[in-house]
Amino acid sequence: LIEKMADVSLKEAVLIVGVVAACYWNSLFCGFVFDDVSAILDNKDLHPSTPLKNLFQNDFWGTPMSEERSHKSYRPLTVLTFRLNYLFSELNAVSYHFLNLVFHVVVCIVFLKVCKLFLDNRSSLVASLLFAVHPIHTEAVTGVVGRAELLSSIFFLAAFLSYTKSKGPDNTIVWTPIAVTVFLVAVATLCKEQGITVVGICCVYEVFVAQGYTLPVLLDTAVQILRGKGSIPFSMLQTLLKLIVLMFSTLLLVVIRVQVIQSQLPVFTRFDNPAAVSPSPARQLTFNYLLPVNAWLLLNPSELCCDWTMGTIPLVESLMDVRNVATLTFFCFLGTLIVFSLRYPGNSSKTVLMALCLLVLPFIPASNLFFPVGFVVAERVLYVPSMGFCILVAHGWKKLSNKSVLRKISWVCLTAVLFTHALKTLHRNWDWESEYTLFMSALKVNKNNAKLWNNVGHALENEKNFERALQFFIQATQVQPDDIGAHMNVGRTYKNLNKTKEAEESYMIAKSLMPQIIPGKKYAARVAPNHLNVYINLANLIRANESRLEEADQLYRQAISMRPDFKQAYISRGELLLKMNKPLKAKEAYLRALELDRNNADLWYNLAIVYIELKDPAEALKNFNRALELNPTHKLALFNSALLMQESGDARLRPEAKQRLLQYVKEEPQDANGYFNLGMLAMDDKKDVEAETWMKKAIGLQPNFRSALFNLALLYSQTAKELMALPILEELLRYYPDHTKGLILKGDILMNQKKDIVGAKMCFEKILELDPNNVQGKHNLCVVYFEERDLLKAEKCLVETLALAPHEEYIQRHLNIVRSKIASLSATEQSSLPPDGTATAAVTKKKTNSFHNFKEVKTEQKTTQTTVDNNKGHSKNKKRTEKNNMDKETAKKSTKEIKDIEKKRVAALKRLEEIERILNGE
Repeated sequence: LIEKMADVSLKEAVLIVGVVAACYWNSLFCGFVFDDVSAILDNKDLHPSTPLKNLFQNDFWGTPMSEERSHKSYRPLTVLTFRLNYLFSELNAVSYHFLNLVFHVVVCIVFLKVCKLFLDNRSSLVASLLFAVHPIHTEAVTGVVGRAELLSSIFFLAAFLSYTKSKGPDNTIVWTPIAVTVFLVAVATLCKEQGITVVGICCVYEVFVAQGYTLPVLLDTAVQILRGKGSIPFSMLQTLLKLIVLMFSTLLLVVIRVQVIQSQLPVFTRFDNPAAVSPSPARQLTFNYLLPVNAWLLLNPSELCCDWTMGTIPLVESLMDVRNVATLTFFCFLGTLIVFSLRYPGNSSKTVLMALCLLVLPFIPASNLFFPVGFVVAERVLYVPSMGFCILVAHGWKKLSNKSVLRKISWVCLTAVLFTHALKTLHRNWDWESEYTLFMSALKVNKNNAKLWNNVGHALENEKNFERALQFFIQATQVQPDDIGAHMNVGRTYKNLNKTKEAEESYMIAKSLMPQIIPGKKYAARVAPNHLNVYINLANLIRANESRLEEADQLYRQAISMRPDFKQAYISRGELLLKMNKPLKAKEAYLRALELDRNNADLWYNLAIVYIELKDPAEALKNFNRALELNPTHKLALFNSALLMQESGDARLRPEAKQRLLQYVKEEPQDANGYFNLGMLAMDDKKDVEAETWMKKAIGLQPNFRSALFNLALLYSQTAKELMALPILEELLRYYPDHTKGLILKGDILMNQKKDIVGAKMCFEKILELDPNNVQGKHNLCVVYFEERDLLKAEKCLVETLALAPHEEYIQRHLNIVRSKIASLSATEQSSLPPDGTATAAVTKKKTNSFHNFKEVKTEQKTTQTTVDNNKGHSKNKKRTEKNNMDKETAKKSTKEIKDIEKKRVAALKRLEEIERILNGE
């Protein structure tokens, strides 16, 4: 047989490539759907910032293997290929699908090489082509997560091919191929668990193909040895030695695998695999019935479905169930093939035996024989078993085509099968275009699966089509009334539709369906971890009502009592405790969560927010930095740590603050807040041109950005471009007519630059309409009265202003100046005036100078209040206030001194108004 093995020719390889491309070209237009979302979009292990070692510590979905919620699917090499995709194209789905297509081509070519061990060239090509076009493979090839099957299959077949070379001349043992086989088995297992089953195929091959034994011969030899009439032949001893090496290597891999999962099986619910939790005989009858169901999918892949869980296949609860006939028929047919292949010598029986091995052994991990799995039927797990099926079909076709009577009809049937299968595959690929198309196609096959109704609802929910999504979620609750997840989905959708009463009712129904706590029995073993989110969702809903905060806290504590390692409960409770103004308890909650997951950047970020509440900015910055060490692109940590550095007043921190804001705007190029704060940093560094550029960028993205508009106007006023500030202020006041500081700055420019006393007066009067006790506005209105030469009115105004702010020294000084001018004017009026009126002119000139001497525009108050809420429901942070009021007053000065005073006044105006920025997420 080894000598018969021929290499794959170039023509055969080109044919296979062409056929696969023709069947799967449209898969390149599909997105990330179903399990791809968890394995690709939500998996942080793909990001270059995640240490490579995490791939070997986490499961296929990025969950630490040590956590109970882990699925225990350990496939680090498959995740590594996803990471390479991400490195080159990030989340561009085309590259992921293209690589899957390439891997499928490789599997088909290697499979052709394997087929040539047992079939002639023509039959081998038929088997390979049938494998290439079989519609059952769309889930493994078009679904990105199916790459685990593809990669495992490549190394699975390579390991087998390597083992076939372990027999040397005169039946000697060649150890190098065996060592390579063991290595390839390990690699295949690291791609997907079923890779280890190739060891069983190698063992069968060694005994029945390489050594040529049949079952009767083995039994006869065993009987002779037991009777003491013979000894074990040397060739059989060699065979035993090879098998012992293989089995020992396999045992070692199994031990390592058990250590990786920490001797814990994954937690599945009765919805994932209803038969697994059913009593006898329903459990055994259903599991046995699933075997002919899988066989039928290989024979007739006309109705394919992406999800066969929940009520898709009703339980077989009685021996009288007619479906038991299918089970009996399947086992009879399988038994007949096994007897034929083991009893009779010859190439035909060996071909059938190896086909059966490929069909049966790789399917054992998914058969529920040794442990329950999280599905009822999964089409992708038939990828390797279908190889055995294709060899059987090709072998049978060969037998028929060798008969002259059936030759033509066998070719016609083969052509029809290949053509229809190819068309079905091409059509099936379009189902994987989006989640909506995938789950709608599944509902056409099966309407009794609540999970499918839920998933269509999720797809519509992602498109913000909440009304229609609600219909599908409600239908899911009708199909499966005890489905906790379906009721949670209904509640969440009602919440999105702002129907809080209905949402709470749905959450309460879901909560009532939760298993009750049984003393002495571990709660987590009887419930899916995500179902505990009903407590989180309900608490998040009712805490919007300030009077129900304690009730919400009770729900969080209840969830924690059920699962002390429920990280999300601590996170949500920490947020609530901050809202309840209990930062110390919030700190305790986050520290407890960090004990469970120290590599969670969001947790470190939340702890930083707590320290800001506790007025400990230094510790807050340390925690922000820790979050950024774990996730250098953590957007909220970048933004808020930069603000913290900026507000510290430490010039040494400004360069780092700027770098973080630049990184932030790279991550969030459409968020005007990032550009605005870059502008503020530039203003602090006296980089006026750069500041202007950033402020304009912020306004371009958000034309009504209040703070950016005001500070750009302020920047212009500081840089002797007051007239450029006016249109900016007009725009600001168009959006915010009651913007007090904008009115003050506009009035100041109108009075000083435009000499528009009337316009300035209107600004200050508007301020007093909005706030009659505004000291700054009233003081500046007094200045206007002084400018209008109405000294008595100015005096009265300043008296009223001083009553509002009796401790403001500058007001008292200005009042004294006005009173001195009034007294001076009175003295002048009592003396005789020259006919030319020079004394009046002098008074006028002196009065104007005096206006400049005491005119005061108070400093802007700088208050930064930033509220952040990320998409995981993290804590909100209210930043501290920084206030610095400056007072400037001069006596009689020269023109040069007056200009110096004006420059100082402009510098004082740089103090900022309250910055309100919100980074929203849900």
